[in-house]
Amino acid sequence: MLTVFWRSGYALQLAMLLASTFAWAAPDQPDAVVIRALRHPVDKSYRKMVQGMDLFTAMHALAPKAELRYRVLPRERDADLQGVALAVLGDTVKQPVALAADGTFTLARDAKALAEDAVVSANRPAQTMTWRADIRTPGLPPNVRRLGDLRLECQVGMRAGLVSQYPSVLDLFFGAVQSPAGYCNEREVRYLFFAEQPIFGVALHYGKRRQEMTAARLYAGVLRGQTPQSERRYCDCQALLDRAYTLPLGDASWPDDTLIELEPMAPSANDDDPLRGYTKAEARGALGEAKVLRFDSGYEVWAYEWSASDFIVLFAPDGRAAKSRLRL
Repeated sequence: MLTVFWRSGYALQLAMLLASTFAWAAPDQPDAVVIRALRHPVDKSYRKMVQGMDLFTAMHALAPKAELRYRVLPRERDADLQGVALAVLGDTVKQPVALAADGTFTLARDAKALAEDAVVSANRPAQTMTWRADIRTPGLPPNVRRLGDLRLECQVGMRAGLVSQYPSVLDLFFGAVQSPAGYCNEREVRYLFFAEQPIFGVALHYGKRRQEMTAARLYAGVLRGQTPQSERRYCDCQALLDRAYTLPLGDASWPDDTLIELEPMAPSANDDDPLRGYTKAEARGALGEAKVLRFDSGYEVWAYEWSASDFIVLFAPDGRAAKSRLRL
């Protein structure tokens, strides 16, 4: 999460929040939503999130059929987002924000909240929750996204300040916030997207052209050392590592209508993989030692890097290979 600077109005608002309990409805009302101030609240700049909305309007051509919503996601493994409540809080502004069942929400434009440099706050402690822009062209299958939508998600997410902070690239991230286009238009972008379920593969597909993403673009690049253990705690991917992926957003050879196909980690019943059923010992004997990434679900991904390609094997919780894939 990017460092939040102390600005006029913000320090006073935060002090008030920490010192008192606030409510959006009287506690004796049957459907009252009451939020008690937390020691380290999760918050985002309302002004920056409105700037993200403005940027979405200006760049709507990237996703002409989509609408902008913001979304909350778990950031820690044991984080519980059931019952999350959001509010826009300023010196005098206290406005509840409706949160949909899928964790998405929209913000109303409010001149008073802007003048008071309000924050969008949640009844959750810091580091337990993360935020993303959510832009989806309607009518696509559940495991398919559109590249133009995701390009715009990155632009809006950066402008709205919805990114993690990696100390090793601190200057890059601060610069990116000032110019989201400069960051999101790079071929190699560390902006993380999250699938709806654990994934084994990501592929770009446009017309007759199809390209499988390598292991470097899966699981926050952990298999290729891009997110070392020392930086893992700064990453929004802690709770969603098996769903995380990046894309070559700045590669203009892929048009905005390119489809992003997300292959679920769960094996298909008719998957006729040649390695299916191999034990780990058998795979190690046939292929040698691999880089191993273990997930809390019990699944393991073994990665082999061979010349300009890599080979990935997925092991199910029962210890047997479920599927494999050669990516060039």
